[in-house]
Amino acid sequence: MRAWVPYDSLDEAESRIGHHDGIELTRLNDPAGIAATAAEVTYIALPNFTAMRVWEDLRHLAMPALQVVQLGSAGYEGMPALVGDGVSIANAAGVHDAGTAELAVALALENLRGLDTYARLQQTHTWLPGFGRSLADRNVLIYGYGRIGSAVERRVAGFDPASVVRVARSARTDPEVHAADELHALLPDVDVVFITAPATPDTLGVFDAATLALLPDDALVVNVGRGKIMDTDAIVAEVGRLRFALDVVDPEPLPADSPLWAAAGVTIAPHVGGANDSAPVRYDRLIERQLSHLAAGESFENIVWGPRS
Repeated sequence: MRAWVPYDSLDEAESRIGHHDGIELTRLNDPAGIAATAAEVTYIALPNFTAMRVWEDLRHLAMPALQVVQLGSAGYEGMPALVGDGVSIANAAGVHDAGTAELAVALALENLRGLDTYARLQQTHTWLPGFGRSLADRNVLIYGYGRIGSAVERRVAGFDPASVVRVARSARTDPEVHAADELHALLPDVDVVFITAPATPDTLGVFDAATLALLPDDALVVNVGRGKIMDTDAIVAEVGRLRFALDVVDPEPLPADSPLWAAAGVTIAPHVGGANDSAPVRYDRLIERQLSHLAAGESFENIVWGPRS
């Protein structure tokens, strides 16, 4: 069995994901090796941040034995249309939970406590204390309550929120999770919203003008899910009444002339939820487990699309 992996050398690959009997490795940065082994490759682990570009360079090859394309991201939008029939897509659920949750809470605290303002004042050596808002005693809602959402909740719990409400595609218990169709009824009592959902047909555009209008004045919306879940024009229209901390926007990159850059109460990060040094280590662990499954003839983890889902 053959696997293509995103490492600079085979020595690096073995040091990071170990040796697996019965599986031969080829580096994705070895064009000659890729061409020579395309007919036998079974599993491809794409690099995290350049997955689409790398796959575009590979997808023209005949790969009759290919079973799974592994992504380094939790999101997989755009990929189903690019893989062939009979090939599954595995995402990196679990790899980015901690880093993305950390950033979500950091963005909330930065916005509420005015840390971005203090950072700018530091550049001019200006001492100007301000009165901030606290995450404590706030009513929090997490939209898209999955692995990242639960990681956000664990971190938010340490800041003593008044309540945490969880929303996902369908309702469930233990813990209590509300169905997505209850969102509008829940928002009027919410102070801070964390959006952690992926981009799916069910989530695209959910936070439009009508939805944002239901939030009380001065509520904060933190988006670490996908930019297309929110309507950008609706965000702009609500600036001043609501606060926003956005790691993801639509479009990306955010255009230089967007009014959001200079808007009061808006914090922008350039889609860096997964850009931290814990992510590569966790992705290595996932690839290592997937190769162990392959060697043992077991089912792959994290299949999100295709015949093995």
